[in-house]
Amino acid sequence: MRRIIKGLLWIVFSLIPIAIVASILGYVWLARSVAPATGEISLADLSGPVTITRDKNAVPHISGNSIDDVLMALGFVHAQERLWQMEMNRMAGQGRLSEIFGDKTISTDRFIRSIGLYESAESSLASLGDPDRQKIEAYVRGINAFIASPGPVFGAKYSPEFVILGDSPEKWIAADVIVTLKLMSVTLAANIDDEVLRLKFARLGMSDAEITDLLPPVPGDAPPPLPDLRQLLGLSSGTLKAGAIEAEKQFASLNEIMGSGASNNWVVGGARTESGKPILANDPHLGLTSPGIWYLAHLQVKNSDGTLKNLVGVTLPGAPLVLLGRNDKVAWGFTNTGADVQDIFIEKTNPDDPNQYQAPEGFRPFEKKGVTIKVKGGDAVKFDRLVTRHGPVLPADYRGLDHYLPEGTVASLSWTALAGDDKTISAGLKLWEFASVTEFQNGMRDFVTPMQSIVIADTNGDIGLIAPGRVPVRDPANQIMGRAPSPGWDATYDWKGFIPYEELPRVYNPADNVLATANTKMVDASYPHFLTFDWDEPWRFERIKTLVYGANQQTLETNRKVQGDAHSNAYAALAPIMLNLVERHNDVDLDVLKQLNAWDFVEDRARIEPLFFNAWLRMATKRIFEDDLGDVFPSFWQGHVGAMLRWLGPNPARDWCDDRRTPEKESCGDVLALALGDAVSDLDMRLGSDRSKWNWGALHYAYGAHRPFSQVSPLDRLFDVTVPASGGAYTLDRGKSSFTDDSNPFRVTHGTSYRGLFDLADLDRSTYIQTSGQSGNVFSANYRDFAQKWANTEAITIPIDEKRYEEGLLGVWRLKPKN
Repeated sequence: MRRIIKGLLWIVFSLIPIAIVASILGYVWLARSVAPATGEISLADLSGPVTITRDKNAVPHISGNSIDDVLMALGFVHAQERLWQMEMNRMAGQGRLSEIFGDKTISTDRFIRSIGLYESAESSLASLGDPDRQKIEAYVRGINAFIASPGPVFGAKYSPEFVILGDSPEKWIAADVIVTLKLMSVTLAANIDDEVLRLKFARLGMSDAEITDLLPPVPGDAPPPLPDLRQLLGLSSGTLKAGAIEAEKQFASLNEIMGSGASNNWVVGGARTESGKPILANDPHLGLTSPGIWYLAHLQVKNSDGTLKNLVGVTLPGAPLVLLGRNDKVAWGFTNTGADVQDIFIEKTNPDDPNQYQAPEGFRPFEKKGVTIKVKGGDAVKFDRLVTRHGPVLPADYRGLDHYLPEGTVASLSWTALAGDDKTISAGLKLWEFASVTEFQNGMRDFVTPMQSIVIADTNGDIGLIAPGRVPVRDPANQIMGRAPSPGWDATYDWKGFIPYEELPRVYNPADNVLATANTKMVDASYPHFLTFDWDEPWRFERIKTLVYGANQQTLETNRKVQGDAHSNAYAALAPIMLNLVERHNDVDLDVLKQLNAWDFVEDRARIEPLFFNAWLRMATKRIFEDDLGDVFPSFWQGHVGAMLRWLGPNPARDWCDDRRTPEKESCGDVLALALGDAVSDLDMRLGSDRSKWNWGALHYAYGAHRPFSQVSPLDRLFDVTVPASGGAYTLDRGKSSFTDDSNPFRVTHGTSYRGLFDLADLDRSTYIQTSGQSGNVFSANYRDFAQKWANTEAITIPIDEKRYEEGLLGVWRLKPKN
């Protein structure tokens, strides 16, 4: 017994302290992977010294004697702060995520490898001129200089993700930069999913009118009726084969990449501002991540004559560009235009030779290339990548397509982002030079993808807009017009060229001194070219018109309030109709109805009404459509306010409210009453019965999901960045949720990724904020320090004057040429 006690005491006084010490040393070792704010390094191919001064907000001010030197330093800084994020984007663009994450990402890799994203990046790189390739190579050398540099004497060289997953970064090459940019096109590509949805609706036997009820055009658009897709494409009828929903789920990891792009931007001319000079505002809406998508930076070139050249704004780690921001004379802001630049074609295979498909002139052979996906901890996956005259063949199970398409067919994809002559990066590299709105508008000719609506202002007082990008021209006889998959064997549906650059949307100094876009229809009936029939609903744009178009004596602060506006025009239109339909039902929660009837439609995080209404809308959509859509319902389940107004209106294409699964005939009021009960019960389960503790922010929080540790408990608590958020899917302060996520249907997975406000009277007064923090290392004090400021619609300044940004600086790195 004494021996046992002695053994236990030895464990207590020896092993436990050893374990504690080991834990502390392990923590210190990982924590020392944070990039030091001060240092010095000699780099080959650097033509002169470069300083990297990190200000009190950890924003680097990079100053050198040439653009190439500054871009090399930017590559070094990006690698210091965001190398894991860059590695994730590069591996995603290469279709190699499964080498790190195993079989969970095979479907994502199959999609990326099937469309040949990296091959198109290599072709795009080859199409660039030598000066642009030289700048890209300089940036890549900066990345590789950090990768090759020695780590700390005691500590991890790379951030904890590399250590935990046992991964080491490969050297970067120039094509990795191009594919990082092309991945933004994947993120902003929404049309392909609308096409798949319409195909599924047709396969379920729905008419054009019923499909229009589900995905209606915006007011003012009058698309031609869709042809009968069942007849045109040879779709079957009757019950779907089992497994359609499971086929959708296997692409869950792809959904993290393929978000839907939305944004706000506007520019106000000097006649409407207090200073007499323009004010420009921009807040792009993208998938929220941890760290955030963007990295703030100030780049400066000191010319030999003593003059300075500056760029300030958000950069994309992995690319040598200030994508959104300002130079010394011009400020600009992007929104996604949403032009229809993707078409799915259904190709008939030759019944006598599966290596051929039908073209207008007869059968042609598929282009074929063997692909191998390496899988960590598993066998490699091999398949043949097929390409048709329209483009690459999609995986057969993409979005469950093989459950809806007829036997003997495959789906191919035409998409401008896969163009081999895509020189979009060249347009970005010109941003150093533009001195006026006109120069900017004329200088975006190389911009191919993704098409953006860009508002511009200059210090002369001019304002303008240009929407550059490659947009296909379709045959007038093509009645589908990009809304649904087309028959690949009929040349009527082939693209007929592209809209000339000179004829893309463009505005210069409009008479009312204001311009704005918010992803909805941006051209009027006089515009001669087709852009899309799948515009975003106009609710945000209408709110901008109310708050910006009618205001004078505007300042940065008045525009900041507009960016933070949480009033929902959409819910102001829908909620009274829903409330009216249930007012005579006695089996509903009268307290909830009373609060909703008094609501002013502001989705403030501290209030309960937006919580009630969003929960009600979620359950109402389910009650109304789950019986009609069956296996298709999960991919449709989100808020559709414009469509809901049709479903609850006097003349829907079918009685959507009647539940086909029951013998009774339900009215819309019946269904909405049941849905309200569902919603309140659901909130009770999530938040408890004490409603005094309920508010919108409790469930509607910005969810900066870390890749991959958001999926790993308890690491998710350390690596994810979350903060309660106001706004909603239709407000200017945007925060979109995923209704299909039963665990967290209201958390914000897509929202305002950055806010910029630019004062052309004094560009140094311009303000910036992004969602998380500058560092991508969880052990850094700057990993999440922006999150609360962002949620409060606060911001920071990034002055170019050394005396101003050196106040409270964190440190200085000095990069020197290697002798």
